[in-house]
Amino acid sequence: MDSQELTPEALEKKKKKEEKAREKELKKLKAAQKAEAAKLQAQKASNAPESGKKKNTKKAGGENPEDYNDPETPMGEKKRLSRQMAKTYKPSAVEKSWYEWWEKSTFFEADADSSKPPFVIVLPPPNVTGALHIGHALTAAIQDTIIRWRRMSGYNTLWVPGMDHAGIATQVVVEKKIMREKKLTRHDVGRDGFIAECFTMDDKRSKAVTEAFVRLHREGVIYRDLRLVNWDCVLRTAISDIEVEHIEIKERTPLRVPGYEKPVEFGVLTSFAYPLEGGLGEIIVATTRVETMLGDTAIAIHPDDPRYSHLHGKFAIHPFNGRKLPIVCDAVLVDMNFGTGAVKVLSEADDAPVGCIVDVVNEALSVYLKLKGSINVEAELEKLKKKMEDIEKQCDGMRKKTSAPGYQEKVPVHIREADEAKLASLLQELLSFKEASEHLEREISVS
Repeated sequence: MDSQELTPEALEKKKKKEEKAREKELKKLKAAQKAEAAKLQAQKASNAPESGKKKNTKKAGGENPEDYNDPETPMGEKKRLSRQMAKTYKPSAVEKSWYEWWEKSTFFEADADSSKPPFVIVLPPPNVTGALHIGHALTAAIQDTIIRWRRMSGYNTLWVPGMDHAGIATQVVVEKKIMREKKLTRHDVGRDGFIAECFTMDDKRSKAVTEAFVRLHREGVIYRDLRLVNWDCVLRTAISDIEVEHIEIKERTPLRVPGYEKPVEFGVLTSFAYPLEGGLGEIIVATTRVETMLGDTAIAIHPDDPRYSHLHGKFAIHPFNGRKLPIVCDAVLVDMNFGTGAVKVLSEADDAPVGCIVDVVNEALSVYLKLKGSINVEAELEKLKKKMEDIEKQCDGMRKKTSAPGYQEKVPVHIREADEAKLASLLQELLSFKEASEHLEREISVS
C-alpha cells in the first residue's frame, strides 16, 4: 500500500517517526562534533605554555571550574584566594592556611614597647568537669569580635588564653597520682604541702582572689548564707552543683559507692515515727534520705488528708534533742497518696518547690557533724587568727586616715561616707571571725 492509500492517522504516525529519526541523526552529529572539538582543544592545551592552560579548560558554556578553587598556599604565607567565590560554603577550604599566616605574622602577640594604647582580654576556659555549651561559644564569639575591632582601631591588643583552675576533677586525678606514687592521701601530705606540690595558685593570685570576693561581698554583689551543699563522702569536701551527676531513681536500685564493698540500695523509702506532743501518739514520715532527719524543722501534711485532720496546728517532738516540730498544712508540697502522706521538712534555707510559700516555722537550725580527717581544727584556727590580724591592721589604718588633721574639712562627703562604711564592714567581718575563732577553741578544748 503506497502513501496515497494511507489513512490520515497512519500518515501522521509515519511523519513523527521520520522526525525522530532526523533528531537522532542530528544528536549523533553534534556529539561527534563536540568530541572532535574537545580532542583539538586537548591537543592545543598540551602544546600551549603552562600559563595558558587554565584559560583553555573552560567549558562550552564559558565557565571555568578552576576559578572557584583556591590556589595552593605555601605554609605560613597569606592565603591565595580563588578568582571567584565558591557557590557553596566549605569550612575546610575557607579556613585553610589563614591560621598559620596569623601565627607567623605574630598577630596574636602584643608589642610591649608599642606606643599604642593597650587592650587585653582573658579567654576564660570552661570547667574541666562541665560540658561545652552555647554560652561558651557566645562568650568566645563576642570576645573575638571585640579584640579584632580593637586591633583594627589601632590598639596594641592581646587575647590571652586562660588556664583552667584546680577543680575537683583535677584534684581527684592528683590524689590518685599521689596515692599511686607515694601511698599518701592529701590529708597525709597536708593542705599547704598538697597545694604547693600539686597546684600553681601562688600567694599573689590567692590574695587577689580573696580580695575580689571580699570587695564583691562589701558591695553587696555576693553574700554568705546557710544553704544545703553537695557533700562528697570520699573527697570529704563540698562540691558545686555543676560537678554533681544526678541519677533519677524510680525504684529500689543497688549502686556501687566508693568506700563500700557491696552495692548500696537507693530509692528505698524508710519510715520512722515522730512522737506527738501531749501524748497524742505518733506520726510516721517516709523518706529516701533518713539521715537528714537531724535537720528536720517541721512536718508537712495535706490539708484535705482525713488521717491527719486532728493534727492541724499540733507539734511533734524530735527524739534527739526534744525540739518541737510544727505540723503544717501544704497542698502543693504534699501528695497524700505517696508514702505515708507526711513529709519531713528541713531548714527554711532549703529551696522551696515552685508554687510553695516559704514560712519560717522556727529558728534557723545548724547541724554540726564531725567528719574524720576532713578538717584540721588547729590549722583552721591559726588561719582565722592571721586573718583577724590583717583585718585589725586595716581597721587601724582606716582609723588613722579618718582621724588625720583636716580630714573632715578637706575630704569630700561621699569619700568620708565610703570610708565609714568600709570601716564598719571590716569591724563586722572581724566580729564574725572572732565568733568563729571562739567556736573552734571550744571544739579543741572539748576534744
